[in-house]
Amino acid sequence: LRPHGRRMSFPFHKSLRCAARGLFSCLWRERNLRIHTVAAGYVLFFSAFFDLSRAGRAVLLLTIGLVMAAELFNTALERLCDFVSPGYEKRIGLVKDIAAGGVLCCALAAVGVGECLFWQPERFGEILSWFVAVPVRLVLFVCSLAAAACYIVLPCRRDRKKRGD
Repeated sequence: LRPHGRRMSFPFHKSLRCAARGLFSCLWRERNLRIHTVAAGYVLFFSAFFDLSRAGRAVLLLTIGLVMAAELFNTALERLCDFVSPGYEKRIGLVKDIAAGGVLCCALAAVGVGECLFWQPERFGEILSWFVAVPVRLVLFVCSLAAAACYIVLPCRRDRKKRGD
């Protein structure tokens, strides 16, 4: 600590490294964040089929960032609660539930944004035609779904085996 109780700040590159470590740790351990990243990837992919304005793209990116940040804050709060109170405590459980409710609110708002930006049923046929026109695209899409499912599920299983669950 510096005089007057101020903390010394890290160099910028060290701050980035710490933030990246936290993000990747959460991606590895938290299934819900992996679900959000997969959903964001598909949303960004399919957004190319729609004529979004710059503002629409900005809203989409902000919405994705909001959901991801909410999940990261929720995870941080859960870890802190587990550290402070390792056993079951009703009040700590309520704090965790409230934080999870915050993530749910962000996710529901993201669905609303998606509906506003993408609900154009006439475009769905065009998108399907794009996949069917070149069958390799459809095969690659199905393979991406399988890879996404593995990405979501497998790290959790590996973590459970380490802990003995």
